[in-house]
Amino acid sequence: MNWGIFEGLLSGVNKYSTAFGRIWLSLVFIFRVLVYLVTAERVWSDDHKDFDCNTRQPGCSNVCFDEFFPVSHVRLWALQLILVTCPSLLVVMHVAYREAREKKHQEAEGEGGGRLYLNPGKKRGGLWWTYVCSLVFKASVDVIFLYVFHLFYPKYTLPPVVKCHAAPCPNTVDCFISKPSEKNIFTLFMVITAAICILLNLVELVYLVSKRCRECLAARKARATSANSCKRDDLLSGDLIFLGSDTHPPLLPDCPQNYMKKTIL
Repeated sequence: MNWGIFEGLLSGVNKYSTAFGRIWLSLVFIFRVLVYLVTAERVWSDDHKDFDCNTRQPGCSNVCFDEFFPVSHVRLWALQLILVTCPSLLVVMHVAYREAREKKHQEAEGEGGGRLYLNPGKKRGGLWWTYVCSLVFKASVDVIFLYVFHLFYPKYTLPPVVKCHAAPCPNTVDCFISKPSEKNIFTLFMVITAAICILLNLVELVYLVSKRCRECLAARKARATSANSCKRDDLLSGDLIFLGSDTHPPLLPDCPQNYMKKTIL
């Protein structure tokens, strides 16, 4: 798989991400993708070839290997990285859709027709929701895969010796994993980096939601202030009618019915 394609596509995400999002993207490519490409594939390349069991029964070694390694670490990490990076591509596609829509609007209405988006890459409206949903999806994918790894390999570690008693093995046999210590080191490294990525996604999510709440409160406060100033201006304009006049507006009488009779007469 050519991971350079994903790197080229996701490089545009930096323009639309927060500082936490840029850190997350750097962490994914430096500590996850590069480690996966440079070391992980080589470490797990001989996992089946060097999986030895102390029996010569045909098929026993293959059955034991499949029982202990139902899914390879490398393939799980590849699927995890693909699912984690796809939501960022949706953000880029949403911005590209906004830019194309803005371009069509300018061509149809001309320069005097206004603009649909002052900044197509600004996280407002639907783009804000797309970005927030992408954060939730990325964090959820990492959490699910960490749980899957824990189910297949408890405590994310590989024992040096595996006990196997699956058919067609004649009895319980001992199977030996190739380079278990080295594989455990890289497994724990990938688990820790995934946990850090989850933490960054949650921090960025809290930052975006809190920022949006502050903006909404500030806008509501500004509207309330403008409404109060308008009422104050109306009262002042009503008082200015009688400035410069010696006569004052009539006060409300105690008996409004008698007052009405006198005025009619």
